[in-house]
Amino acid sequence: MDNLQAIILGLVQGLTEFLPVSSSGHLAICQKLMGVDESNILFFAATLHLGTLASVFVAYRSDIAALFIELFGAFKDLFTEKSFKINKNPTRRLGFMIVVSAIPTGLIGFIFNDFFETLYSKMAVVGISLIITGTILLLAEKFGTGRKGEYEMRVRDAFFIGLCQSVAIVPGISRSGSTLVGGLFSGLNRPLAVKFAFLMSIPPIAASGLLEMKDAVSIGLNGVSPLTVILGCLVAFFSGLFAIKWMVKIVTDKKLIGFSIYTWAAGAAVIVLSIIGIL
Repeated sequence: MDNLQAIILGLVQGLTEFLPVSSSGHLAICQKLMGVDESNILFFAATLHLGTLASVFVAYRSDIAALFIELFGAFKDLFTEKSFKINKNPTRRLGFMIVVSAIPTGLIGFIFNDFFETLYSKMAVVGISLIITGTILLLAEKFGTGRKGEYEMRVRDAFFIGLCQSVAIVPGISRSGSTLVGGLFSGLNRPLAVKFAFLMSIPPIAASGLLEMKDAVSIGLNGVSPLTVILGCLVAFFSGLFAIKWMVKIVTDKKLIGFSIYTWAAGAAVIVLSIIGIL
């Protein structure tokens, strides 16, 4: 893999991880078109995930720092007052909801991960999933008019959003899109729906990166130069940071319809190209 391919894949990973168009689907398509075998670039792929993870930490550094402070505060309250006191403030309650949302995502990912990995080579599945992503985005745009804040958000809401995120294991289903849709359908106000979608993405992105890194370390760079790896990671980081800021504005301005049109068109193109044998 050369530097240009690394830049392209880093750009695709960073942008599509946080824009509601599916990073897994776009990476599968790009790798297929460029003739890159994912099994040969495991270390590189793992660093892309870590690059996008870093962009979330930078974009939401204040929120994440506050969540960690409340985590320690919750355990302190457990020892001193025999309770986590999850309703003590909005930040602590939000952190509790993030933990709840991670439960269905983790369970489904652990149980069905091997099955979903086999779908990455099936371009028709990716195309159909992209069309599904566009459809749910359109529905969320039309019906997502909730006003719930942290205190109004319920455990069932967080669990439902976690289920939506777990569906994104399928290549072509957007993680940010599905969690955003889950939040809007649960009645969250738009700023909270966006923030919750990005903050709850931290555990699965970190898990994906660490799991890939575990296998990648045994294989090593496998011929990919360290400079190429660093270049891809940096591109993923900066493009991810841009995508997060852009996504916040898009959702606030209620302009998801553009992504619906894009994913419908991209999905249809992938299906056609897979039928005629190009993909």
